[in-house]
Amino acid sequence: MGETAGMAEKIDALDDAIFLRCARRLMPFVALLYLVNYIDRVNVGFAALTKNRDLGLSPAVFGFGAGIFSLGYLVFQIPGNLILQKVGARRWVFLMLAIWGVISASNALMTGPLSYYSFRMILGITEAGFFPGMLLYMTFWFPNRWRGRFVGIFMAAIPMANIVDGPLSTTILRMDGFAGLHGWQWLFILEGLPATLLAFLALKLLPDRPSNASWLTAEEKQRIEHVLATESHADHKEFWPALLDLRVIGLGLALLCNQCGLYGLQLWLPQMVKGMGFSNSATGMVVSLCFVAAMVAMILWARRSDAHNERVWHVVIPLTLASFGLAFAAAAQTPLMMLVALTVSLVGTLAYNGPFFSLPATFLAGTAAAGGIGFINTIGTFGRFAGPWLVGVLKQQTGNYSSAMAALAILMLASSLIVILMGRRIAVQKLRYSSAVLERNISSSKG
Repeated sequence: MGETAGMAEKIDALDDAIFLRCARRLMPFVALLYLVNYIDRVNVGFAALTKNRDLGLSPAVFGFGAGIFSLGYLVFQIPGNLILQKVGARRWVFLMLAIWGVISASNALMTGPLSYYSFRMILGITEAGFFPGMLLYMTFWFPNRWRGRFVGIFMAAIPMANIVDGPLSTTILRMDGFAGLHGWQWLFILEGLPATLLAFLALKLLPDRPSNASWLTAEEKQRIEHVLATESHADHKEFWPALLDLRVIGLGLALLCNQCGLYGLQLWLPQMVKGMGFSNSATGMVVSLCFVAAMVAMILWARRSDAHNERVWHVVIPLTLASFGLAFAAAAQTPLMMLVALTVSLVGTLAYNGPFFSLPATFLAGTAAAGGIGFINTIGTFGRFAGPWLVGVLKQQTGNYSSAMAALAILMLASSLIVILMGRRIAVQKLRYSSAVLERNISSSKG
């Protein structure tokens, strides 16, 4: 018995070494791509520090345009994942990067509300396949017990984008007048084109699957395939049943409420901070500091979720924390209190990501995973539109951000409650599956 246990531990250690090697090869570059991707999404918030005045955009118009990115984004997520599964990550990611970099830089050409809306929507379409595609890509490489921490590392690019983009964007804004362009135009150009340059590196650094990786031995490739096959206990492997599963729809609704809070906060945060009396440069630094704690929390919380092999409560707890943070921000009487409350809400809003986006792979595989992950993100995309727009409307009506923060707090709490309900359903279905497998094994052994 002891020898068997010892042998199992040795095999697990060898497996972990293989997956760690894959992570070291893939995750830094994948995280870099998401960093660039996310900067191209949120830099409009920093551009607004001067762009809104130059183009005459009201708070409601800015909020609507910031959110309309997501209406374009939702169109192509499911098709994007199906294309990635069919043609492979290497070519598909190359194409997305090359196109969205040009489109992002072209945002410098906007001249008013209509062109603002148009460029934001087109950018959303071109970026749509990347995030759900990378979540699917990780299921090709890592078992569920590793996936939470790697999703957490991957999505740490969200706070990192805000940390980097704050000082970077406010510095670029000082180029106002250089070569006859506004500072916000240089911001879009200089932050957009790196994606197109990175596209060519993707051709070299992103193997479609382990079987295509030249840096893995034949034995390592077989072992990865075996571990992933052994771990798989998906309820769905086909496309349409996955889309009709209440767990997929429920997780999508939870994501929708969460994304209202995240995008409503992060796209307006630069203007909220500037409204406290900070200069453009100081605003960039303050926004960056708000996201530092969130980035650390994301990584540590995802590792804890993996270590305890638990997802649902590792999602619920940070979402509830985010709701309380937003509620306190709504009631804050001083800028310092508000900044502390907003930082707490960002910690909760972002720390949930690793455990949350590991949940779909616990009951989806193959084409079902491609469609299901895309569908969850598609439902969530409505929140990325509604959140910024809601904050803009409430700000314009009330003259402050208190009612907007209160509304986002309610939505974040709703997200937490939905995950509790869906978590129960996931646990019940998993228990039924385990019982069915056990019965089959018993029957097989008797036979």
